[in-house]
Amino acid sequence: MNVEEFREYCLSLPDVTEATPFEKFSRGRFTILVFYVDNHMFCYFNIDDFSNITIKCDPDEMPELKEHYMAISEPFNGNKRYWISMQPNMDLSDADLKDLVRKSYEIVKNKRR
Repeated sequence: MNVEEFREYCLSLPDVTEATPFEKFSRGRFTILVFYVDNHMFCYFNIDDFSNITIKCDPDEMPELKEHYMAISEPFNGNKRYWISMQPNMDLSDADLKDLVRKSYEIVKNKRR
């Protein structure tokens, strides 16, 4: 999966918006693209280096995911209790990647209700 396919998938989820809120902190060195549902983040990654995607995750599922996939690791700049990082195009299929993003979306969406 490439960055545009991934972006299109995220934007296909209901009520999703995107923004680059951290540009002033990076001083132009990188651009973090963030996806929101109900004004709360559920996914983000460096758009210039699509090698690491950070998403929300059920804390109970994290150990099994980390054990099963080499592509799953500690989050990039996120709370290790609620966020994981995924490396696309590794041992995680596109379908599994989309499934985990959908779950992240649902965690945030359901929490906001």
